Amino acid sequence: MAYMSGFGNEFSSEDPRCPGALPEGQNSPQVCPYGLYAEQLSGSAFTCPRPANKRSWLYRILPSVKHKPFIAAPCGDLTENWNEVEPDPNQLRWLPFSIPTPTKKKVDFATGLHTICGAGDAKSRNGIGVHIYTCNASMVDMCFNNSDGDFLIVPQQGEILITTEFGKMLVEPNEICVIQQGMRFSVDVFGATRGYILEVYGAHFELPDLGPIGGNGLANPRDFQCPVAWYEDRHVAAGYTIINKYQGKLFACQQDFSPFNVVAWHGNYTPYKYNLTNFMVINLAFYFPLQPPAWPALELPLLFALGNCMSEFMGLIKGHYEAKEEGFQPGGASLHSIMTPHGPDVDCFEKNSRAELKPERVAEGTMAFMFESSFSMAVTKWGLQTCQTLDKNYYQCWEDLCSHFDPSWKRNA
Repeated sequence: MAYMSGFGNEFSSEDPRCPGALPEGQNSPQVCPYGLYAEQLSGSAFTCPRPANKRSWLYRILPSVKHKPFIAAPCGDLTENWNEVEPDPNQLRWLPFSIPTPTKKKVDFATGLHTICGAGDAKSRNGIGVHIYTCNASMVDMCFNNSDGDFLIVPQQGEILITTEFGKMLVEPNEICVIQQGMRFSVDVFGATRGYILEVYGAHFELPDLGPIGGNGLANPRDFQCPVAWYEDRHVAAGYTIINKYQGKLFACQQDFSPFNVVAWHGNYTPYKYNLTNFMVINLAFYFPLQPPAWPALELPLLFALGNCMSEFMGLIKGHYEAKEEGFQPGGASLHSIMTPHGPDVDCFEKNSRAELKPERVAEGTMAFMFESSFSMAVTKWGLQTCQTLDKNYYQCWEDLCSHFDPSWKRNA
């Protein structure tokens, strides 16, 4: 599958079946090539400074405004109601979220969305939501559009084929993708599928400054991939459904054609994906061919506990998380809320307190992630009760921590 490389670039793409589909010298000519409709999709205010201005021009067979009126649709476990249950400041951990069995019930991406926690308000464009998706069927003659914010999607089990107005992306576990606000997309799956979603209401994702790290490192812009133009000119007599997430609720409308009819496009407001294997936590040096082969050396084990001013939602894509090797499983999650103490469990602490201090490979074959936020996130009823995967014994992993205090201790000379 072909992609273009870069983060926030000015891209341009046209389906090779229609060469010259992009207008020359102007965005909206009196008559577009091939008789297409010109349509602008904006991810920022029209008049914001050029470095922050996000928009793309799409040239499509029929305009997106051609649809029947939206009507309210069932929301299932997707919610923005942060007050449906009482707050819970405890350390929370979930066992792997269950995936519905296809012989019992077919569930696609849109109906398999479950909100686990979040804060803020989509109406005021300030806040976040964390969702789990579990599904076993592809979306058929249906697409999803998020008018509230951006989706950062983290597949954990099963690859997903995402068709967007900009083209197609195949996203596998250990990759992430971002579908920005207002972009229509459909998800095909190939069996039991599970993953995590971070939704942000008020801003778009940016790459952080590198500071003292230098000019390279972390996520390099060239490793991000954007789809190339692809279209289908398909009439859907039975009706094509557009699901729209708007002000925290779901709405649906009908039209008689596929929305993936964009023959060409250009701009800097696009969906994109990124392979987490390319992430470098320090800088580019570890990509250089060194003799002998280099590996980041862990000389001092991480043994501290902490409580901080952030909410930390973690998920495990694969492998074993060193701080809690037993209970934190792939497909599960944890939430450590603002100022709630947390840290390595007793087994991790005792083992590493006695370990020989020498360089060692850590977290090999493991990929964990964290959604960290200054918002004080509330957990939903689904997260605390309905999902039935909350580990109510999580607190016990710290119960056997004992005092090592020795008042006669002396520093070695």
